Amino acid sequence: MQYARIDGTIVSAACHPSMEGWRTVICQPLDADGREEGTPILAIDPLGAALHQRVILSTDGATTRQVVGDPHTPLRNVIIGITDPSGSETRVPK
Repeated sequence: MQYARIDGTIVSAACHPSMEGWRTVICQPLDADGREEGTPILAIDPLGAALHQRVILSTDGATTRQVVGDPHTPLRNVIIGITDPSGSETRVPK
């Protein structure tokens, strides 16, 4: 899992069939203190996180494959939680 901030959305005219209908976002990984760590990564967003919102990503490709229902999806990351601005609470999908 990875803590990150939403920095934008990706729009594509052509994509892998498993990505059709999924919102893909640019996520900036953050360290435990909220500082940028590493380079931005892409993730699908089934939760609808807002720009600059902090999220928790699953970086396990198996989870992403299960969410999109395709064992050959090119994406590896999926948002699994949106953190509360105070950092005290996380919204997790049912």
